[in-house]
Amino acid sequence: MIYFDNSATTLPDKDLVTAYQEIATEYFGNPSSAHRLGVKAALKLEEARNVCADCLGADTDEMIFTSSGSESNNTAIKGLMLRKDLRDKHIITTNVEHASVYETCKQLESLGCSVTYLPTNGEGCINLEDVRMALRKNTVLVSVMYVNSELGSIQPIADIGHLLSEFPAIHFHVDAVQAYGKLPLRPKEWKIDSLSLSAHKFHGLRGTGLLYLGKGTQLFSLINGGGQESGYRAGTENLAGIVAMSRAMQKHQSEQEENYEHLASLKKYLIDGLMQIPGCVVNGPKGNSNGAPHIINFSLRRFKSQEILLLLDSHDIYVSKSSACSSKSDKPSRVLLAAGINEEVANSAIRISFSVYNTIEEVDKFLIALQMIIVKQKISQKNQAIDQYNG
Repeated sequence: MIYFDNSATTLPDKDLVTAYQEIATEYFGNPSSAHRLGVKAALKLEEARNVCADCLGADTDEMIFTSSGSESNNTAIKGLMLRKDLRDKHIITTNVEHASVYETCKQLESLGCSVTYLPTNGEGCINLEDVRMALRKNTVLVSVMYVNSELGSIQPIADIGHLLSEFPAIHFHVDAVQAYGKLPLRPKEWKIDSLSLSAHKFHGLRGTGLLYLGKGTQLFSLINGGGQESGYRAGTENLAGIVAMSRAMQKHQSEQEENYEHLASLKKYLIDGLMQIPGCVVNGPKGNSNGAPHIINFSLRRFKSQEILLLLDSHDIYVSKSSACSSKSDKPSRVLLAAGINEEVANSAIRISFSVYNTIEEVDKFLIALQMIIVKQKISQKNQAIDQYNG
């Protein structure tokens, strides 16, 4: 099996699965309970919170545990905006955001909020000057993703943060789900007010997310109940998943430079191979200067995305055509169209996303399989033409 769909989810680290099982059985008490088992679980929870905070260069009281990156995004954006009169408030985001941000902004727009969706260039990157020009007196939130999950485009997050530091009334939120463990991440230094992460994107387990919420920010609570997570996220914490996530964060932070070099070498090797295939078009950033090291998007003309997916699946190779949230749609990716990629190319787009466990040998096998698919298609087309001529 060759798994190249790591932006959708990653294979959980075996050590983390073991840790999850141990925590789930040895620390099964509710962290909110006052008895000894509850206190034992609460201490383990705060230990994990400390680890997560250290990894982000933040304080422990700025860590809010959630169930996913999507919940973190919704909590940050809706939590901030629902404290205000939406009819007189303005949000700035981009037209290539993940659905959990894009659709949330669309929903708030339907409730009376004004939203500016910044355009991008052909590689899916926004221009800092466009952010400046979009600012209004009633702008209260700017939400921009760090790494685009389909094109791998890197947005100028640090520059945006420093620009917005001149406007202290504006909250700066960053969806960093695709960035952790691959790229530097310094929320305080970059003047980020809130930031979303998801454990299963860096070999943690599904069902656990994190929201960094900088000091001084007050949110409207979306889930009410027992007051867990500083009152922002009621419900018994997923202690085993949180501990596993904290250890995954610790591991990938310490190995970030090594991981980057490995992923970047895989990306370059794959792109070099794709460029040798007639009719192949690489979408988005082609290098690592403005593109993440683990995501490559390309199109094979004359093929539909779903057709390529199924043919690669028959070779035991697993890829995707867009983010997992919209991969089952028959329509071309909204993100690719918004980045200026024409519909024909977008209709045949394939996303490859690596993890640290992938190898050059796997890339070789993938390229061979792709070439076999193209050859078989040409033979099939030739045979059909002969049959039509003879008919």
